[in-house]
Parts: sequence; structure tokens; C-alpha cells
Amino acid sequence: MNKKFLVGAGLAFSLLVSPFSQVFAEQPTVGERKQVDNVAHRGATGYAPENTIAAFDLAVEMKADYIEIDVQRSKDGELVLIHDTTVDRTTDGTGKVGDLTFEQLRSLDAGSWFGEQFEGEKIPTFDEILDRYHGKVGILVEMKSPELYPGIEEQVAEELKERNLDKPQNEKIIIQSFNFDSMKKMDKLLPKVPIGVLTSNRAHTTPEALQEFSTYADWFNPSYGIVTKELVNQVHSLGMQIGSWTVRSQEAADFLFEMGVDAIITDYPDYVDPRK
Repeated sequence: MNKKFLVGAGLAFSLLVSPFSQVFAEQPTVGERKQVDNVAHRGATGYAPENTIAAFDLAVEMKADYIEIDVQRSKDGELVLIHDTTVDRTTDGTGKVGDLTFEQLRSLDAGSWFGEQFEGEKIPTFDEILDRYHGKVGILVEMKSPELYPGIEEQVAEELKERNLDKPQNEKIIIQSFNFDSMKKMDKLLPKVPIGVLTSNRAHTTPEALQEFSTYADWFNPSYGIVTKELVNQVHSLGMQIGSWTVRSQEAADFLFEMGVDAIITDYPDYVDPRK
């Protein structure tokens, strides 16, 4: 694939120049943090209700490089943003996302649970988020439990194609999931869009597993509890990048900086802010 070739070429070049850069980089500097993508997990969810416009607007204001969003589907086929497969935790409603119509989902209050100042926040739609934020901030699209929504891969791909976000010049769209089969499908549907695989399972960090992921994925995104320097190096050697989640402390962010990851997925974008 073209995207794999470009990543590989970049890696080869970096290996050629690395002996020279090491001479000037013995001490980490604040500037080095700018090389790490700051990904606001479901928005700036340390400060606002997750997967809402309030959280995403705040992430943009806090200069995040990406917002991470969770995409599911309503009973009547609308792509919506919510993390859990039920609405119980993050709204004033109950029930499974896929059992509720878009009108029912949209009528729910998705903000009050976090704080009364967020009363009236709605569950956003996928197209609403694309239209509001593309060109302003990168968008990391997580396909949440796609096995529950047959055909959702084609729907997501179509929404991106309608906005020309399937083209290589729009590099700030990434699609990821814990469902590897779904990501293989997305790679075929959108061959120029970076694909990521999510895991918290150490079994997925073996050389064999990583080699398999590298045949269709551009990003390997593990939970930070299984990140090691060796893993980061292995991922990079296969031409992939590595983004880790979910950072909720400065200590966790600092650990991932030390490990040399390419992206930090965090509830608190200020913990990853290179200007600090």
C-alpha cells in the first residue's frame, strides 16, 4: 500500500540521520514534546462531559492535536457519538444505543451527570462533528463495538468520502477499533486513511501479532500499562506509530514521553501540552 511505503521510507530516513541527531539530543527538551500528538480522549473529558460539543470545543481551545470520538448507530441508522453501548452512564436515559431512535437519543441530557453547568448537552452526530471540526483539529474515530452494527464501516467511509476526508492531503483523520476485522475492512474501504488497532492485551504485543497488524494498520494503540521501550521500538521497526491511552495523571503522561510514543490519548490535554 502507498501509505505503508511512505511510512517505511520515513523510518529508513530517520535511521540514516539518527546518529547525527543523537549528538544534539542528549538531554530531553520541552520542544521534543511537540513531536507527540496530543489526543483529547472523548474531548477534554477531565473538564467536560465526554463525547459532547462542550468537551470537544474545550479540547480545541486547549490546543489538542486530535479529538477522539466514539461512533455507534441509532436504531434508525443515524451515526452518533457515545462510548458505552447503553446510554445509562452518560445521559439521563436508559437502554441500549442500538435500541433507541435518533430522536430518542437526541432528547437525552448528556451533560448534567458531569455538572449542572453542562445541562442540556446533546449526544452529537458523526456528521455534525466532521462538519464542525475537520480542518480545525485532527479527528481520531473509534468504531465502538462495530460488530453490533452491521454495515457501519461503509457508513463511516461514506461520510468521510462525502467531505473528501479519504484523501491523503487530509492526514488528520485516523480510524481505530478493538475489533481487528472491522479495521481490516476499513483499510480496504479507505486505503489512504490511517488505521489503528486498540488493545490492552499483552498477547497482542508478540512479534507475530505485531507483524500481522502491520499488514493493514498504521497505528498500534495499547493501554499505557503494557507499554515498554522495547514495544515502542518493535512497533516503529514495523513502520507503525504508537499511541497510548488513557492518561489521567501527569505521571502517566511523563512515562509515555519517556517511552517515546507518537501520541498520548488523555482526558487532560494540558498534561501533554508542550508549552508547559
